[in-house]
Amino acid sequence: MKYRMLGSSGLLVSPICLGTMTFGEPVAEADAIKLIHGAIDLGINFVDTANVYEGYKRFLGSPGGTAEEIVGKALADRRDQVVLATKVCAPVGPGPQDRGLSASHILREVDRSLARLRTDYIDLYIIHWPDKHVPLETTMAALEQVVRQGKVRYIGASNHNAAQLCEMLWLAEKNGWPRIVSSQIPFSLLRREFHHDLPFCERHSIGVTPYQPLQGGLLTGKYKRGKTPPGNSRVAEKPAWVWPLDDRLFDQLEGIETLANEAQTPPAQYALAWALTQTAMSSLVVGTKRIDQVQDAVAAADLDFPTDHLERLDSLCPSPWQQPDPIRGAS
Repeated sequence: MKYRMLGSSGLLVSPICLGTMTFGEPVAEADAIKLIHGAIDLGINFVDTANVYEGYKRFLGSPGGTAEEIVGKALADRRDQVVLATKVCAPVGPGPQDRGLSASHILREVDRSLARLRTDYIDLYIIHWPDKHVPLETTMAALEQVVRQGKVRYIGASNHNAAQLCEMLWLAEKNGWPRIVSSQIPFSLLRREFHHDLPFCERHSIGVTPYQPLQGGLLTGKYKRGKTPPGNSRVAEKPAWVWPLDDRLFDQLEGIETLANEAQTPPAQYALAWALTQTAMSSLVVGTKRIDQVQDAVAAADLDFPTDHLERLDSLCPSPWQQPDPIRGAS
């Protein structure tokens, strides 16, 4: 395993990070614990979770916590073997203080996450979404407090664009606060809205840790035009979490699979290897249900991606000229 630097943190992380969003359902607790242990044995030292993750049973405002509890049990005697990341912001209840990036919510939720994770520190604490109702300076001050208290080692951001990252860096420099070291964005061959932010992250030593690099399984090669999706696929289990399977999408998938075959590489490994070639990439957050999927992801990290394919993929899956507002499309 060739480890990569996580931004300016000094932490070396595996190029594959184990995602836990499906822990609880469809990945039951016992299977999830085995998956974490197996991933560590394969050299993965980076685990990503969130206070809201609880698998397919998740609904807006549900309490979450399931994935963190499972991760805490799995790492009971292996805590020092991983860089552990979790997140805060998304709703965890119906009340007005049960969401967002206020100091009240952050200071409450960090303690709850620590208890569920059975640890006294979080390596990387990530603000999950932007909160347009709370001044960023208020959020950063709260994060500085949890770092100063020793509850958090480093801070990161998820679903924030370069302009928002820039403001965070400016506030940190202005006030002598800890700077963000990572940016977690949705990013894959099929979803490149944040592509234009990658050079900014590289210039400012922010490690990019994208989620959905296989776009919910669409890039694994399991979906074929005119054929019923496999019974154990996400389309079959949780169709709301996957894009519609239309002709335009199949045109891209078939083009990618043709190039993967040319490279003599399985489609999933090909897609992950491509993502790891992109600017500022530290680690790809990959959600899996089985250990063989983890093994495939680890194998992708060792591939030498054919450089002559990069321009061809840019033509097949171009990045948009302009990216949307990251707050779920809000103006």
